[in-house]
Amino acid sequence: MNNELFTRINNTVGKIVVGQAVVVQQLLVALLSGGHVIIEGVPGTAKTLTVKVLARLIQADFRRVQLTPDILPSDILGTNIFDLNTRSFTLKKGPVFTEVLLADEINRTPPKTQAALLEAMEEQQVTLDGETLPLASLFWVIATQNPLEFEGTYPLPEAQLDRFLFKVEVDYPGTVAEKQMLLNAQKGFQAKRLDLAKIKAIATVEQILGARQAVQKVNVEDNLLDYVLALVQRTRQHPDLALGASPRAAVAWLQTSKAYAWLEGRDFVTPDDVKAVALPLLRHRLILKPEAQLDNLQMDAVISSLLKQVAVPR
Repeated sequence: MNNELFTRINNTVGKIVVGQAVVVQQLLVALLSGGHVIIEGVPGTAKTLTVKVLARLIQADFRRVQLTPDILPSDILGTNIFDLNTRSFTLKKGPVFTEVLLADEINRTPPKTQAALLEAMEEQQVTLDGETLPLASLFWVIATQNPLEFEGTYPLPEAQLDRFLFKVEVDYPGTVAEKQMLLNAQKGFQAKRLDLAKIKAIATVEQILGARQAVQKVNVEDNLLDYVLALVQRTRQHPDLALGASPRAAVAWLQTSKAYAWLEGRDFVTPDDVKAVALPLLRHRLILKPEAQLDNLQMDAVISSLLKQVAVPR
């Protein structure tokens, strides 16, 4: 299977979600890698719209849950309800039983509810009253959070953050892109009414799963494995970092590099592929030392400097 379908998906999303090409590409890499994503951005930057359009284009079942401080694990996973007529319990499945789940404002819900969702992400199954229920083959979680609001939030612990493949940061679009958004709105486009946009599916869930198998066949030379390993180990020795990348991060780095290479139309990984996925892969897994935070160092800048410190293999 080639990457033609994903090129069409990328182009179609770009026509609807203007000015977020990097965000869309990173989401496609995560989709191909089978990893969950945190999207961080201020309100109104098309986070929800992007996910909804992607789900439509791949004909995936989509559900959205608005996470609040009072939401319970059963509100996400489901619960067994006693039926008086049949004198038996009936399972009422929660929104987690879907293919693409948008968890809005994940940092607004308490740790107990966060843990219930993240357990489903890690194991791809849910246990209710002792019964283990499998989730969809393409179970993909995209969680959003607002970077500016801290009151009434429950930040995810490092161990839970590490289970997300990518942290994608959504910025304001450029001037040209924002002008195009205004032109689209003038022509009648409404983000709230996607049905009016007449979005036609481009791929199926089965084709996405097939593409994941194709990604596994992408070749990685031994010196590239050493390069990824050297980068990961460098994060653990970096003078500005209190916490480096985990072994899980190393495996994820390899997998996402292969997915990026496949999207670029190659069956082998280059050092540029490894570098291309570094920011979304690492920015939520690393922790700056307190003195680095006082110096107002930015995590992305630290990661970029780290990439320059490790020799690139020939």
